[in-house]
Amino acid sequence: MSIIAFLSRGGAVIGLVLLVVALLKQLIAVVGVLLAVLKLAIIVVFVAVMVMIALAIYREHCRRKDAAAGL
Repeated sequence: MSIIAFLSRGGAVIGLVLLVVALLKQLIAVVGVLLAVLKLAIIVVFVAVMVMIALAIYREHCRRKDAAAGL
């Protein structure tokens, strides 16, 4: 009977270890997805800032051209 009791305890421990490993794998996957989303957001913000700078330069160029023409 002691062998059966040992195996039942060992099975519970092994099952618990496997559960922890599975949860850690899912946690790593979720963190990976969140980091990918964060990188994408940083790229989108960078592109938006570059577009805003380009538009500001273009507007200033148009204003100077209009001012030089006497409008």
